[in-house]
Amino acid sequence: MACYFPCLGSGRKSKKKLPMEKPQIPPASGDKANLGSSSTLMKQDSLEVKREAANKDIVLSNGSDNRRIAARTFTFRELAAATRNFRTDCLLGEGGFGRVYKGYLESVNQVVAIKQLDRNGLQGNREFLVEVLMLSLLHHPNLVNLIGYCADGDQRLLVYEYMPLGSLEDHLHDPSPGKARLDWNTRMKIAAGAAKGLEYLHDKANPPVIYRDLKCSNILLGEGYQPKLSDFGLAKLGPIGDKTHVSTRVMGTYGYCAPEYAMTGQLTLKSDIYSFGVVLLEIITGRRAIDNTRAAGEQNLVAWARPLFKDRRKFPQMADPALHGQYPSRGLYQALAVAAMCVQEQPTMRPLIGDVVTALTYLASQTYDPEARGSHQAPCLMSPGTPARTRRDAERKPHYAEQRESG
Repeated sequence: MACYFPCLGSGRKSKKKLPMEKPQIPPASGDKANLGSSSTLMKQDSLEVKREAANKDIVLSNGSDNRRIAARTFTFRELAAATRNFRTDCLLGEGGFGRVYKGYLESVNQVVAIKQLDRNGLQGNREFLVEVLMLSLLHHPNLVNLIGYCADGDQRLLVYEYMPLGSLEDHLHDPSPGKARLDWNTRMKIAAGAAKGLEYLHDKANPPVIYRDLKCSNILLGEGYQPKLSDFGLAKLGPIGDKTHVSTRVMGTYGYCAPEYAMTGQLTLKSDIYSFGVVLLEIITGRRAIDNTRAAGEQNLVAWARPLFKDRRKFPQMADPALHGQYPSRGLYQALAVAAMCVQEQPTMRPLIGDVVTALTYLASQTYDPEARGSHQAPCLMSPGTPARTRRDAERKPHYAEQRESG
């Protein structure tokens, strides 16, 4: 693709397919890796991450005898050259972890995003290692592709594929002036894709991976609004055997953390489901998870939405005004029903991610045509504990489980 940033020359982005393999994460019996601040990762065949709950080491493995990290290693000099010495006009964004720059790597002939971690920031050595491990092993169309990393001296940088459309947060909450807002079809496509990425982490990885930092700013968008989960520094290995949870210090972003995790530090797969429900609510309503500029009762998105879930007649009030009424009524009902299930206070009441994927994939497949209202409206798939239906509605609309079977 042609690059028009002043810090880059024009060039083509070469596409490289990633192997789709089921990762396995067996208990480690070897020695610990040296995680000192001046250590380098370039010649290590495997990296080990301390699992706080079990007080033992875990090694990520792809199930083969070769445990070499798949990501490439780059020198700091290479990455400085790729960004023209980290020029400000190459800056894509910044946060507590550091800054992200757009760059062009001649060695791979690819436009990339380079995250330079702040040495005094929120993401330390452990988070850096976790991200390298996770994204080196876990490959899916809805997970961002880690190209490589740099660990020269005390420098810590991560090199990702460049996502040209930015983050979901940019489109929902900080759109460029004059830029069209996301339509209903695109929103459902993004929601379904993000759910599939989370499903891969929960159901395909072994043991499962708890993402722990699902939010709109961590969902990046590629060509055609293809969503990909990014930023895996807070990811944790899920419970194995007869264990029901992982105990850890509370990390994440206020407004997205599941209440039981925030109160007890007990992390489960259902903690991610709650976070996903908040993101889905943001996609539907256009509101932020936490917005202190709103009235007192509307600052917390979930707290504002819960009373409205009980009355289906109020559902249209929850739709993003930027949609200008261009959405299928029954599709809106189902999307809100899925969100309501995900943000249940009791984690056992929340659905499995596979069920969420089934519902949202169906919704995304029902293309809404504003010129032909009613011809492509999804049936309303309600759930226990979400807005009540009339008897007539119940007779007319199929049950959630029946929809899953019909796929």
